[in-house]
Amino acid sequence: MIVGYTAGVYDLFHVGHVNMLKAAKGLCDKLIVAVTSDELVAYKNKKSVICFEDRKAVVESCKYVDVVIGQYDLDKYKAYKKIKFDVIFVGDDWYEKDQWIDLEKKISPAKIIFIPYTKSVSSTKINYILNEKRSE
Repeated sequence: MIVGYTAGVYDLFHVGHVNMLKAAKGLCDKLIVAVTSDELVAYKNKKSVICFEDRKAVVESCKYVDVVIGQYDLDKYKAYKKIKFDVIFVGDDWYEKDQWIDLEKKISPAKIIFIPYTKSVSSTKINYILNEKRSE
């Protein structure tokens, strides 16, 4: 059985999230998804629109997801040691970034697979549009 893992905020759940989770599930037997806690979202100096528990519930409802857990730490190596996944899925906007090159060495024989990022939509873009509408 191939165990896959991915993590994200999943705020304002959209088709980009669906595309990522669908692609990931197609490459593993069991997909574990970590949803970032509200406190950890602050690492980007952001605040999620949807609260942690509701974001978890939305991700749990996605048919491509087998298990949803909380993400309370950004350390993917710690996640690997705890979960023992075979593959971690990451958006390809992170491809060739040092942190992922270093992680791949640490988690071997597990692999990192970069999933194409859906460029047409993001929670950041949606938030921008909503803020523009509010100021009209």
